[in-house]
Amino acid sequence: MTSFSLLLAAIPPLPPVTPQQSPAALGMFLAFVAATLVITWWSARKSSGASAYFAAGRRITGWQNGLAVAGDYMSAASFLGIAGMIATSGYDGFMYSVGFLVAYLTVLLVVAEPLRNLGKYTMADVLAYRLRERPVRAMASLSTLCVSIFYMIAQMVGAGVLVKELLPGIGFNTAVIGVGALMIVYVVFGGMLATTWVQIIKAVLLMSGSLFLSVLVMKEFGFSFVKFFDSITNIKMTKDGVESTVNFLTPGMKFKDPLDQISLGLALVLGTAGLPHILIRFYTVPDAKTARVSVIWAMIIIGLFYIMTTFFGFGAAALLDPAAVAANPNMSAPLLAKALAGDLFFAFISAVAFATILAVVAGLTISASTSFAHDFFTNVIHHGKEHRPGEEVKVARITAFVVGAAAIAIAILLGPKTNVAYLVGLAFAVAASANLPVILMSVFWKRFTTAGAVWGLGVGLVSSILLILIGPNVMGENAIFPLQNPGIASIPLGLIAAWIGSLSTREPDAEARFLEMKVRAHTGHGAEEAEPH
Repeated sequence: MTSFSLLLAAIPPLPPVTPQQSPAALGMFLAFVAATLVITWWSARKSSGASAYFAAGRRITGWQNGLAVAGDYMSAASFLGIAGMIATSGYDGFMYSVGFLVAYLTVLLVVAEPLRNLGKYTMADVLAYRLRERPVRAMASLSTLCVSIFYMIAQMVGAGVLVKELLPGIGFNTAVIGVGALMIVYVVFGGMLATTWVQIIKAVLLMSGSLFLSVLVMKEFGFSFVKFFDSITNIKMTKDGVESTVNFLTPGMKFKDPLDQISLGLALVLGTAGLPHILIRFYTVPDAKTARVSVIWAMIIIGLFYIMTTFFGFGAAALLDPAAVAANPNMSAPLLAKALAGDLFFAFISAVAFATILAVVAGLTISASTSFAHDFFTNVIHHGKEHRPGEEVKVARITAFVVGAAAIAIAILLGPKTNVAYLVGLAFAVAASANLPVILMSVFWKRFTTAGAVWGLGVGLVSSILLILIGPNVMGENAIFPLQNPGIASIPLGLIAAWIGSLSTREPDAEARFLEMKVRAHTGHGAEEAEPH
């Protein structure tokens, strides 16, 4: 059986069009799936060898990687979740947009260049450069898997809600399984090259749809910002049978405690620089200069997008029925598109959101599978040596199946009513608590040791997840930890654990290699090179 036949066999069949389904929606849905399968088939022919599969041969240009990074970052949480959060929580929901945007300054100024110069395929390559490989790679692999699955669950919930609305007759569970199967196909057969091009196409479509939707919203207010913002200070809402007027520009609709707002802000601003699926994108470019260029491109695109979330988030609050928005916040943007431009634009926006989910989930899956195969299987279990050629790539493909299945199962368990922006906020908190402290200390602190890395990763990971489990979103009124996002507590805990762990041990070899690491981090001397064409 050919690779392309295997691709087709892995996709669950779509149901026939029913009278309730929009032919335009189904057509756009099928067109995107067909286009991405062709990309995957093309990429599968080029993805021979570990560098091609894990890093696209390091031949992605700056603008291409910038679009791909933006495509990876502008997830279902950004498009569906934040629009829904702003439409239901006003100013507090908008703080998600601000946090996601500002976070890229940390990536640009601190992480992108040293990461590209020091690593090969994963975040753990940076940690293992001067520390003992097996313990740090094992912990880094565990952290990567946890963050990736947290983030992936959010996308799968968004996918289930979206496809259920786009194709009536398909249940939430079936939609989640179908999207999961497609995502696994992209990663298993196409590797990083297919994932990159799916993300580039998705970024272009998402920006086009968001711009048009923003223009339609402003048209309703005569393109007057005064009228637009005045309207959202007088939103009619009904609660417990009582109608009231709410000012959506007033803080406190979601976060009653200011510490909640601060905790969320810390998680978002610091978490991006610790997200594994964002970090591995910098290994696909030929050098550190191109990595910096790609981050600048990404910041421009992401900045424009998050500015536009203002219009379709607040626009949904002002123009849609509050009851319809409250019933399904994640569908606020598509429902706004339907109200302003009819079924055809609704179909386009829904197809774009579907593309968004597939691209991000593919990026998360390849990040998790790369970390397990490269860090744990090859470097921890087999001491850095493959028993047979191609074994590392084979293990990564098997891991993609397992990670995908786990995300599908948890998404089905959580159900369609969970807000995807909230779930992603938790993933950012875990990344900021576990990954970022050890990356920064490894690159900038000579005294940092293997014990510090293991303690930092372990305490950051366990404390963030534990505080989520005992927080109000899991335990409700019986919560032991009072804040919705654990960042304000778990980030310092991860940082302090890494510091104490390093001070409690001495590692002369790690200190001796620090100068060498510093030179390479700043100059790129000895860094991985692009594959020749």
